[in-house]
Amino acid sequence: MSNQGFGFSSNDDDDERKDDNQNNPNNPFGMFGFPLGGFGFGGQPGGNAGNGDQQGGPNGPGGLGDILNQFGQMLSGFSQQMDNPQGGAVDHGAAERIALQKIGNPAPIRESQRTALTDSLRLVELWLDDSTVLPVGADRAEGWNTRQWLENTMPTWKRVVDPVASKMNDASLAGLPEEARQMMGPMLGMLNRVNSMNFGAQLGNALSDLAKSSLTGSDLGLPLTMSGAAVLLPTNITALAEELEQPNRELTVYLTAREAAHQRLFHRVPWLAERMIAAIEEYANGLTMDFSSIEEAARGFDLESLQDPSKIQEAMQSFQNIDMTPKVTSSNQHARTRLETMLALVEGWVDVVVMDSLGERLPDAMQIDEAWRRRRATDGAQKALEKATGIDLAAPKTREAGVLWRRLTDAVGIERRDAVWDHPDFLPVADDLDNPASFIDGILGSADNDDFDPIAALEEQLRKEAEEGRDAPDDDDNK
Repeated sequence: MSNQGFGFSSNDDDDERKDDNQNNPNNPFGMFGFPLGGFGFGGQPGGNAGNGDQQGGPNGPGGLGDILNQFGQMLSGFSQQMDNPQGGAVDHGAAERIALQKIGNPAPIRESQRTALTDSLRLVELWLDDSTVLPVGADRAEGWNTRQWLENTMPTWKRVVDPVASKMNDASLAGLPEEARQMMGPMLGMLNRVNSMNFGAQLGNALSDLAKSSLTGSDLGLPLTMSGAAVLLPTNITALAEELEQPNRELTVYLTAREAAHQRLFHRVPWLAERMIAAIEEYANGLTMDFSSIEEAARGFDLESLQDPSKIQEAMQSFQNIDMTPKVTSSNQHARTRLETMLALVEGWVDVVVMDSLGERLPDAMQIDEAWRRRRATDGAQKALEKATGIDLAAPKTREAGVLWRRLTDAVGIERRDAVWDHPDFLPVADDLDNPASFIDGILGSADNDDFDPIAALEEQLRKEAEEGRDAPDDDDNK
């Protein structure tokens, strides 16, 4: 897992460009490009980021071909959007149309595949009972193709993307000088709708990529659907098995165990998913945009040169080489840290529970687990997700979280380890991932009392704090 926050580490040019954006704390949102319906200038990951062209080329990400492609996608839905003036910050209709067009018509899941998934789920649930006290969370196994994945996860994506897109749209318009806003007048409404289409086009491209690489309903550590089923994508699993040169059956069992473990956790801890989405919303609420790079580029533009075709060409080339991305920052950085920590804790816990269940039962469990970790760190669904939301859910400290859960299991046992999920205030914080000893010591201290009830202890603490607040003298009494 990358140690660069919401980033990845890889040697190819596209990843290096993305790491440059991610390592810049002023630009955590690589998706949303130029304001007012812009098209990803300056290395933004546009809709065709996977075409293999190099940055700066006419067809590469951020190049003229990519810009024109996104513009064409916007125009294809322009009339529908103009007829729907009540649309939100993201044109989800356009997003779904573009995603479905790129996905095509995948083959339906065969009955034999569904039967295999049901058998795998039944088996791994028995094994998981030995490594966690959390009860079974999935009542059935479901096999989806890419189209079903898109249709069933869109409600969650709307919740994840809308707060970010809405705030970005507001910030981009707020960055306009007051004189410009007055001159534009009624056009601001049209610009909002253009932005909505732009966001929708980019989201549609990203979700199509994500659908083709997702393996389960909870690959990303976030429950994309709460249907009560363990969801797997057999066609994508078969393709990954060939890529990793691993037996399809064993990889299916491993991924089913991960999905079942996720479902146990999300079923037992219903507040977890809501807190993750709330962290995204809180982070978005603090977003601001700095347009100084755009202003700097505009100062160097000579309007009189528009009469000379050669000067126009020179200007176009110079703009292609300038990063005019508005710098984005948030006053709520703590929300980003909280989201990263929760995702790391979820994935680290699943890592430990799954390997404790499969380690001695699945012949190639260690090799598959290592291959999974490499995939999670360098490739896969997270890259497409970052294009969709501007937030990369590949938590950078998953390995550290796994170490914490492993040491905690060895110190206090499975039951007390899983009791940590009983309340959000009991969970480790970001500092605990780097130094788990003090957190484990706290759990060990509570374990000395066999009658320790963490919920009761918390309620007692809150009661005492409330009483202290009532007994505290008012400011008027001290005057």
